[in-house]
Order: sequence, then C-alpha cells, then structure tokens
Amino acid sequence: MPVVVVANPKGGAGKSTLATNIAGYFAARGHAVMLGDADRQQSSALWLGLRPAAARKITTWDIDRDAIAKPPKGTTHVVLDTPGGLHGARLNEVLKIANKIVIPMQPSVFDIFATRAFLDQLAAHKHADRIKIGLIGMRVDARTIASDKLHEFVDQLGVPVLSYLRDTQNYIHLAARGLTLFDVAPGRVEKDLVQWESICEWLEA
Repeated sequence: MPVVVVANPKGGAGKSTLATNIAGYFAARGHAVMLGDADRQQSSALWLGLRPAAARKITTWDIDRDAIAKPPKGTTHVVLDTPGGLHGARLNEVLKIANKIVIPMQPSVFDIFATRAFLDQLAAHKHADRIKIGLIGMRVDARTIASDKLHEFVDQLGVPVLSYLRDTQNYIHLAARGLTLFDVAPGRVEKDLVQWESICEWLEA
C-alpha cells in the first residue's frame, strides 16, 4: 500500500495544499484513499469536512498526538499531512510507514535552509534507503530572482524536483470548497494540471 508523506519542518510551506491534491489525484484514479492529518492545526481534516458528498470519497482516521495509527482495512492509498517541526520520535514513526516523501518548499531563504537541514536529517535516518524523496517548488514565479535562487539551490541537492507550481488562487478557491484540481473540469485548471503531470508520474512509479 503506497504511503505518501508530505513533510517540511517549516510551517506555511504548502504541505496541506499538496496533501489534499495528492489525495484528490488518487481518488480520481479510483483508489480507496485515506488522508491522515498529523498536524495540530488539522488543516487537512478541516478540508475533508468541507468536501461535498458528491465528490470522490476520501476518508480519514483519528491520529493520536503520540502515535501514528494504522489505516483502516480496505484502504489502498494513504496520504499523510504532517506538522511543521516534525522531528524525533514523531519523525521516526512517520518514516517507518512512508514509501515516498514529498517536500514542498517556497522560494525563500528560510525555506531553503529549513529544507537543506531536513534533507540531511532524512539522509541520516535508518529507513532512508527505502524511501523515495521528491521536492516540489511552491508558489514559484519564474520571473523573480527568488525563483532563480531556488533553482540554484535544488540543482545542488541530488534530489529530484518533481515540479514548480505557480502562485495561483485556484488552490485557495478549491480548498475552500473541499475540492482539488482533480475534482473540477480540466479546462478550468489546465495550466495547473500541466504542472502536476510530472508529480503524478512520480506518484505512480
């Protein structure tokens, strides 16, 4: 069973945006998806509460603050949204069940330093060899110096960059309705779906 963990030690990096849309992608493919929320802010859990009954089903389950629960029977794909500052025993629990880790990062010096430290931490972990890691640039405007700096940084890492997602209100408007890019007519979010093609390929690999 694929378990995709969305993680970054820095808050506000875009973890919940990615987690909900990855879950939405799996659901659109007809999978039995469970979206777990290990973040105290419970953004993904709130999003699930907004999701229309007519939308493709995405389930969740209660996660104790001190333990990551096992997914319920019948689940085929798991997406786990994690808190900022993930470390120690909590990180160990997450890495025990993870097959893939998606790391969102924004084009700021703070995100760059936090991501560098997190990648070093992951590389030193005993489960590192069996987990695939991918980076996704969030809210990236290709016309800015910040975008250039982000590209320079990730080119040095040796970690695949799955995509650079543009800064658009589509994610905000859809999230407010409990929806994802994969729940609406493709023509409405065509530019965004193009940016997700490489992410979806990596998720399926």
